[in-house]
Amino acid sequence: MAKVLLTADRTLMSNYRRKEFLGFATSAPPNIIPERLFRFLMFPPVKVAHGIPQEAPYGLRKMEAQLLHEGLDVLTVDPDHLGDFVEDAAVLGVHTMDPFGLGPASTTFSRILGTGEPYLAVFFKRIFENPAVKRAKKRGLTILVGGPGAWQFGVREELQEACGIDCVIEGEADRIIGDLVRKALRGGRLPKRYLVELDEVPKVDEIVEIRSPSVNGLVEIGRGCTRGCSFCNVTLTPLRWYPLEKIERELTVNAKAGLKGGILHAEDVLLYGSRTTVPEREKVIPLHKLAKRVISNFCWSHTSMAAVASDPKLVEDLAHLMLDDRQKWWGAEIGIETGSPTLLKKVMPAKAHPFKPEEWPEVVKTAAGIMTDSRLFPACTLIAGLPGEADEDIIATVELVDDLKGFQSLIVPLFFVPLGRLKDREWFGSEDLKDLHRELFVKCFEHDLEWARRMIHLYFGDKRWGWLSKKAFNIFVWLLERRARKERVWC
Repeated sequence: MAKVLLTADRTLMSNYRRKEFLGFATSAPPNIIPERLFRFLMFPPVKVAHGIPQEAPYGLRKMEAQLLHEGLDVLTVDPDHLGDFVEDAAVLGVHTMDPFGLGPASTTFSRILGTGEPYLAVFFKRIFENPAVKRAKKRGLTILVGGPGAWQFGVREELQEACGIDCVIEGEADRIIGDLVRKALRGGRLPKRYLVELDEVPKVDEIVEIRSPSVNGLVEIGRGCTRGCSFCNVTLTPLRWYPLEKIERELTVNAKAGLKGGILHAEDVLLYGSRTTVPEREKVIPLHKLAKRVISNFCWSHTSMAAVASDPKLVEDLAHLMLDDRQKWWGAEIGIETGSPTLLKKVMPAKAHPFKPEEWPEVVKTAAGIMTDSRLFPACTLIAGLPGEADEDIIATVELVDDLKGFQSLIVPLFFVPLGRLKDREWFGSEDLKDLHRELFVKCFEHDLEWARRMIHLYFGDKRWGWLSKKAFNIFVWLLERRARKERVWC
């Protein structure tokens, strides 16, 4: 048995029925439909063979590959099968996205849809409540936790001890994870929290490629961001783009495992290879030709309204390249954040580049038209309660949402969470909601109900059991609407 185990909670060790957008549902509290049914619909477990998941979260695969590269005996296991392996392990590494439900989506959904912890927080704690993990901990198991949600341990320090976690790693751990694990194997004392310094962030040639398939075929094409939004942690790290050869090798790992689709991951896929905020088509198009050659269909993790609007012909050309009888549409996550040029200028002035902040509403509407024409179906976010927000800013956002009625999308308003350079600011909560905020939330909810029903058809229309899936998810949307009326979120 391996001495080093890696895992993630049940909400992360899922491929969300091959529909990555469904992963957002794990941010909701367990109060809409029974947990067993919700889990079946939204985050069923990945396939396992003898306790080994056939897919695992990409960040976990990166750490697995790094430790294997350094010659360590490591194995990634499914959280439901930890008991079969942990008794013989010396180190357990846990990957997390939102361990205590403090992320923007979780804080918003939990406070609006009802009290209680979201699913992702509930299942994260279940790892440490596992009797086998508790027994192993008593005999000396060292537990490390890392991932995008590691920052939350700085807010809830007491929960680290409650979970029996020895070390929390915050930041890109590629260069330091091996030393920490070796120290743990020798019985050395680890720091309670390890904050990765800027000079420890890996260069591209120091980032090891995954060896086993990632959930939904996700692969990175780069790290970092050029826009510098003050509420975002990603802007605190340098921009790095992977060469095509590196991307191809990771895509091939997933393709050889039988995954038909994939996700290109970056903070802005359209800016692949660029050091500015303008897409470079001579780099973006070869990237997409490569991906289409290796896998049959794929989508983007993120892009930006400004990048889409800056080169409509590029998006049109990409649509012609990507869409065929194997792929009818594609998706991405996009941050609109506000409809107010004034607030944009205060908090995220480079978000509109290469346009001016004053042009932001028109940039968003232009990009929306381009995406609709190109069958790009995004999940968009807004942020309620940004520092410095005035009533005029909320009104501008409400007006923008009104203008986006025909935009095929989900538009999700989220409460401000203090991250990035704004980490010392006050949190925004349901008690801070103004009537204007409520009006904004209602408009977004109406928009999303309309497009969610159409999206269900897109998602499941081509599947063998599509009719059953469509029926089940339409019932879920109806229940969500009913719950919203009961909670007076929507009247």
